[in-house]
Amino acid sequence: VQLQASGGGLVQAGGSLRLSCAASRSAESANVMGWYRQAPGKTREAVAVITCGGSTFYADSVKGRFTISRDNAKNTVYLQMNSLKPEDTDIYYCSAKFPSGNYWGQGTQVTVSS
Repeated sequence: VQLQASGGGLVQAGGSLRLSCAASRSAESANVMGWYRQAPGKTREAVAVITCGGSTFYADSVKGRFTISRDNAKNTVYLQMNSLKPEDTDIYYCSAKFPSGNYWGQGTQVTVSS
């Protein structure tokens, strides 16, 4: 399974970005899809995840600002990021859990300037 992430970039504080992650396999078979982020020298942390049933989980630091969604018809999971803060600067990774295992996409850099 390949996951292709896109949508990162440079934005000013208070701005918005939308990340996309397209899977090479039908997303309907993915139990969980999600977004994680990792800064250099730090551990990777969950930002938001969504189950096949549509249940969502958000890290406390992004609640009310980020929204995760999935479009199974397009095999894609999205992360809408609003009211971005400089501390949201990180490399963001998408992940999908299929019955065959967990898969990761390449990271996409998000940089928020103050």
